Amino acid sequence: MDGGGEEGKQQPHLVLAHKLFLLSHPDVDDLAKVGLRADVLAAVKSDDMAALYESLAADGVLEMDAALLAEMRARIEEEIRKLDEKIADAEENLGESEVREAHLAKSLYFIRVGEKEKALEQLKVTEGKTVAVGQKMDLVFYTLQIGFFYMDFDLISRSIDKAKNLFEEGGDWERKNRLKVYEGLYCMATRNFKKAASLFLDSISTFTTYELFPYDTFIFYTVLTSIISLDRVSLKQKVVDAPEILAVIGKVPHLSEFLNSLYNCQYKSFFIAFSGLTEQIKLDRYLQPHFRYYMREVRTVVYSQFLESYKSVTMEAMASAFGVTVDFIDQELSRFIAAGKLHCKIDKVAGVLETNRPDARNAFYQATIKQGDFLLNRIQKLSRVIDL
Repeated sequence: MDGGGEEGKQQPHLVLAHKLFLLSHPDVDDLAKVGLRADVLAAVKSDDMAALYESLAADGVLEMDAALLAEMRARIEEEIRKLDEKIADAEENLGESEVREAHLAKSLYFIRVGEKEKALEQLKVTEGKTVAVGQKMDLVFYTLQIGFFYMDFDLISRSIDKAKNLFEEGGDWERKNRLKVYEGLYCMATRNFKKAASLFLDSISTFTTYELFPYDTFIFYTVLTSIISLDRVSLKQKVVDAPEILAVIGKVPHLSEFLNSLYNCQYKSFFIAFSGLTEQIKLDRYLQPHFRYYMREVRTVVYSQFLESYKSVTMEAMASAFGVTVDFIDQELSRFIAAGKLHCKIDKVAGVLETNRPDARNAFYQATIKQGDFLLNRIQKLSRVIDL
């Protein structure tokens, strides 16, 4: 695995992980899966990923070829023998940096052939030979890439915490900015969209994490997470008018229409763009587990934005604005109102929606009074104790 990744070049194992995800996806047609299966087999053979090949063959994804498996294992054993010889030679005849490089080469080889546990163990050994904070950080990035390949969120979480502790000892800004993208991806994959949006937005102008995904995909994730996390003012400043986003957003189908139609209150266009994006969300290995949740959250944002302009509005007017039927709006809003997501009520007889948004200022006043009463009671009790 590449620690840095050239510009525009995604880490090959993460490309493979996405293809494996698509192979198991019910919405991908059989013809596409034939091509994906060929790509997966080629990648497995290219990197001698014997353990993964065996696992995929057991699951029926690939056909088992005992001769191929034996060949891969023989090559792995031979390469490990050579790497161990280099480590022994470096320990006997060379300096500490050469010893570290020899151990790192063995770590990277285990990562390449897909031996997760051996790779993690060897990375720990390499870390023990490493002094510089920057080099230790690079080892954490390798660990994070392993975590994202296997979607091991426990490993990712521990590695992010470890990286943050390392930064307290020092570390350069380039690696700190890269870590923000890794953490943002972790937050998005674990449904913490608000924090993911914040981290992604912080990294827009300094993005160098091409090993995880291309810049287009990064902008796709940034826009999606920002829409359900930011208020209108922040969305305008940080996303709609951001030059970095404007330069790329047109390359992602439907994304520009999705963002701008929401901000410009063109709800009919928004729903058309949103339906175009759903396929991309469904076929993304990090977003797919949260597909239904994300769909609900986006609809909550757009319905809330529409209703904010009215004290009351007819169901027919709202249905017309969204380009849907009155029955559809009735069913949609009923669910969201029952779940406490929308502050309004439906007058079915009159066919009218009446908003009953909580007054933020009044709620703050009531909370202040309540806290004040609580504080006065505490002071009175304390004064009695002091008097005694």
